Amino acid sequence: MKTRNVLDLTDLTHDELMAVIRLADDIRKKPADYAEVCRGRILATLFYEPSTRTQMSFQTAMLRLGGTIIGFANPQNSSVAKGESLKDTITVVGGYTDIIAIRHPLEGTAAAAAMYSPVPVVNAGDGGHLHPTQTLTDVVTLHNEMGRLDNLTIGLCGDLKNGRTVHSLIKTMSTFKGNRFILISTPELTIPQYIKDIINASECTYKEIPSLADAMPQLDVLYMTRIQRERFSSIEEYNRQHGVFILDKEKLRTAKKNMKILHPLPRVDEIDVEVDYDDRAKYFEQTVYGMYGRMALIMKLLEKGDKKYPARIMPSHPFGCKNPKCITSTEKYLPGIFREAGGDMLICKYCDGRRLI
Repeated sequence: MKTRNVLDLTDLTHDELMAVIRLADDIRKKPADYAEVCRGRILATLFYEPSTRTQMSFQTAMLRLGGTIIGFANPQNSSVAKGESLKDTITVVGGYTDIIAIRHPLEGTAAAAAMYSPVPVVNAGDGGHLHPTQTLTDVVTLHNEMGRLDNLTIGLCGDLKNGRTVHSLIKTMSTFKGNRFILISTPELTIPQYIKDIINASECTYKEIPSLADAMPQLDVLYMTRIQRERFSSIEEYNRQHGVFILDKEKLRTAKKNMKILHPLPRVDEIDVEVDYDDRAKYFEQTVYGMYGRMALIMKLLEKGDKKYPARIMPSHPFGCKNPKCITSTEKYLPGIFREAGGDMLICKYCDGRRLI
C-alpha cells in the first residue's frame, strides 16, 4: 500500500480500498491463516476521548494478528496531564511502536500527529470531523450485506453537522458511481457545506428532508446516528435536538424488505430496542465486520515496516484557522497550512475549516 497514513478513508485509492475489503473478507473466513502475521509488532492506541468499540476493535484486531498493544484510554493518566504537546507524545510513542491509532476531541489532530510520527498514523476519530475506520467498518458491512457499493440510496439520519462518521461515509461512498444520499436532520444539524461540495463534485446526488418516515420507502440503507451531547455547547441546545428522530417498528412498516440498518454506535434512544430483532438491523454485526476491516488495514499499513521521521514542515500561509475546534487552537506550534479553494478562500489542512484571506 502506497498510503502511509489513514487520516481519511479517501487517502486510499479505489484499488487500495477494495484490496482492504477483500482482505477483511478473507480474514473473516480463514482467521487461523492470519494469527501470527503481526508477531513482534506493536500498536499504540492513544485515546484522548472516550471509546468502547473503536478502541477495543483496534486492540482486538492487533491481538488477533499476533501483535501487542500499548497506549492510554484517558490522557489524564499520561504526560498529557503535565502539559506535554501532541508533537512530543507522538514522536516518543512512535519510537516505541510500529503503528498508532489516535482519537481526539479536536478536529485535525490525526493530520497533525502524522506530521511528526515516524510510523503510520490512523485516525480513530477527530472531534466532529472524520472517522475513517468507522467508514471502513461501514463499507465492509455494506459490501458483505448488499453485495455492492454503488447505485445505492443511502439515508443518513440524526446529527449530520457534528457526525464525523456521517462525513467520512459520504466522502467515501461519493467515490462510487450512482449513489444517492437522503440527508435527514433538523435545520440546525444539517450536513456541512464542504460535504455537500464533495457530493456535488461526484457522480452522486443528495436531497435534504426533515422526516425519517417520509424517507423510509426510498432507502436501500438507513444509517442512524445519535444526537451527540458532547458536541453541544449547552444542555439546552442539546435538549432541543434530542429525541427528534427515533426508528421504531412502525416506521419500518414502509421500508424495503432488504433494507439494511446501520449505526456507528453507541446508541442512546434513537433506535427502539425492538428493532434489534428485525432481520434488517445489522449494527451489531457491523461491529464485528469492523474488527476484520481494522485487521486488514493494519496488515496493509505495516507491509513496508520502516520507520521514517518526517521532515520539518514549514507554514505555507501566515494565517491561523478560525475554527475554534481545530487542533491548531491549542497546539500553537503547528504551522498554518491551507489549500486554496478559489478567490480569497482558504481551507485548513487539518480540519477542513474555511476562512477568507
